Amino acid sequence: MEYWQLKQRQSLPLDAKIAMSKARIREWYDHWQGEVYVAFSGGKDSTVLLHLVRSMYPNVPAIFVNTGLEYPEIVEFVKTIDNVITLRPKKGFYKVIQEYGYPVISKEVSQKILEVRNTKSAKLKHIRLHGYGNKYNSGRIPLKWQPLINSPLKISHKCCDIMKKKPMKDYPYCYVGNMASDSHLRKQMYLRSEGCNSYEGKTYSHPLSIWLESDIWEYTKTFNIPYSEIYDMGYDRTGCMFCMFGVHLEKEPNRFQRMQKTHPKLYKYCMGKLGLKEVLEYINVPYENKQETLS
Repeated sequence: MEYWQLKQRQSLPLDAKIAMSKARIREWYDHWQGEVYVAFSGGKDSTVLLHLVRSMYPNVPAIFVNTGLEYPEIVEFVKTIDNVITLRPKKGFYKVIQEYGYPVISKEVSQKILEVRNTKSAKLKHIRLHGYGNKYNSGRIPLKWQPLINSPLKISHKCCDIMKKKPMKDYPYCYVGNMASDSHLRKQMYLRSEGCNSYEGKTYSHPLSIWLESDIWEYTKTFNIPYSEIYDMGYDRTGCMFCMFGVHLEKEPNRFQRMQKTHPKLYKYCMGKLGLKEVLEYINVPYENKQETLS
C-alpha cells in the first residue's frame, strides 16, 4: 500500500471508518469461527475497539494483561468492564530491566542498539550504523542516538514482548487497537501489510488502523462511552507507567513530570528503585517539575 492511500483513508469521515472497521471485524470473526478476543489495555483506543466489536458480537471476551505497570486508574476502570480475562506476566519490570535493559527512545531504536551490541555480523552492524545505502538511510540508528551504543545504559526492546505478549500466547486471535498514526513503526507495518487483518505468521487484526486520535474521541462522545478518569488528569497516553518510549518527544510537562504530581509514590519508586532518573538524565529528558525542584 502506498502512503497516499493511507492518508486518503485517514481523511475519511468517522461513519465511513466505522463501516470499514466493522467489515474487518466481521472478516476476522468469521475466519476464526468466533474464537477471537479483544486485547484490552483499559486505554481509550482499546475501549473504543471493545465497544465496536461487542456492538456486533456481544460475547467476545476481552484480555487484560496486568503487568503491574498500569496506572491505578486504568486497573480500576478495567474492573468495571464485563467478561474480561486478566493475565499476569511471569517476570516483573524490575527483573526485566535488570536482565534485558531499559525501553528508551522507541522500540525500533532500542532493538537496533541491542542488535549492534550483540551481533557478530559485520554486515548487520554496518547497516545499523550507516543504513542500506538508499536516500532514506533506512535500517540505520538515527545519528542522534548512536552514542547510546557505547553508553553505560542497558537498553532493550524486549520488555513489551515479555510482559505483554508472552502472557497472551494462549489467546492468539486478538483484535488490537493499534492505529497507523501511533508511530512510524506502526505506519510502516500497515503499509507493508495487506490491510488490517493478517492471517499468516503473526496473526492479528487491527480494525482501527486508519483511525486518528480525533476519531477515538468523536466515537467516545457520539456513543457516550465511559473511559478511564486518567484522561481527565492530563494524560494523553496510558501505556505502561514507567516506559520511556517517546518521552523525548513530549512537551513539558511530560509523563514523568506529570506523574510527580499525580502519583508521587510511584514517581519516587521509578526514579529511585528502578533507576529511571539516571536514564532520563543521560538522554537529556527533564523528569522533575520546576516548582517541585525549587521547593
